[in-house]
Amino acid sequence: MRALFLVCTLLLSTGCTINPWVAPYERQFIADPIMGFEQDPVAARYMNHVYEAREAARGAEGGSGGGCGCN
Repeated sequence: MRALFLVCTLLLSTGCTINPWVAPYERQFIADPIMGFEQDPVAARYMNHVYEAREAARGAEGGSGGGCGCN
């Protein structure tokens, strides 16, 4: 019974290796625009800019400009 437990533990622990699931040269396929959350990326970028300008929240989302909305 202990041997069976040891074998099962060893088999299950092999799934916890540190090898990456995606190779670095395959990551370009993950960055496909169809994988985005928003349906219209241009409108989403504009609304993000408006949000940053109105809330004076700058930098956390990657936008530029200040609270006046001039950039």
